[in-house]
Amino acid sequence: MYNDKKVIVIMPAYNAAATLKRTYDEVMAQNIVDQVIVVDDASCDHTSQIARTLPDTLVHTHPKNKGYGANQKTCYRLALEQGGDIIIMVHPDYQYTPKLIPAMASMIGNDLYSCVLGSRILGGYALKGGMPKWKYVANRFLTLAENILTGAKLSEYHTGYRAFSRELLEKIDLSRNSDDFVFDNQMLVQILWAGYTIAEVSCPTLYFEDASSINFSRSVKYGLGCLLTALKFRMARMGLISSRLFQT
Repeated sequence: MYNDKKVIVIMPAYNAAATLKRTYDEVMAQNIVDQVIVVDDASCDHTSQIARTLPDTLVHTHPKNKGYGANQKTCYRLALEQGGDIIIMVHPDYQYTPKLIPAMASMIGNDLYSCVLGSRILGGYALKGGMPKWKYVANRFLTLAENILTGAKLSEYHTGYRAFSRELLEKIDLSRNSDDFVFDNQMLVQILWAGYTIAEVSCPTLYFEDASSINFSRSVKYGLGCLLTALKFRMARMGLISSRLFQT
């Protein structure tokens, strides 16, 4: 327990057999995590089998592939059911270092913030870590547009390294969101709509063969979804459309 609060790390997994154990070992080496939850979105490899060998780990396997957003919905639901007070999402592909878990948990556990993001942009780690230049440019453009439309000042909206308080996760309705990759973006916009401040910490990342990534065509679809979500946020603020998507 961290400050008498249960810390749960969730891992939305798909074909993560090559990196799951390495990620898990570093997560548990931080000595503050009480439980890990792995949700396997119908992988084609041995992700679930490996996950079931890990101590203090709850494993849930989708019978068919539902998508990244649907995977997260299951992760957060299970984390709340297991009594998590601080819930941290770490991708099991080892792209994000679990060494930031204590820092992110302390910001939540000491009631400073209800949402903390591990930013690849702060500190200039994205390109150093091997992020493709086209993805970096797209990230910068999307983030600028989203900040203008939402009024926030985030360094990026697209990181998969995130920490949340139980209170926050219980307040927002994740079921309204997409089952695809744009779920990440929709969730942050819901949090901003609810009036929460989103904190960020600088996070080094690694891009390598086993690290998960989406292809160019899906990235374009994701980018358009992000812009549409931010535009709807602005239009809802102006009273031009219903705010139902963002309401808790």
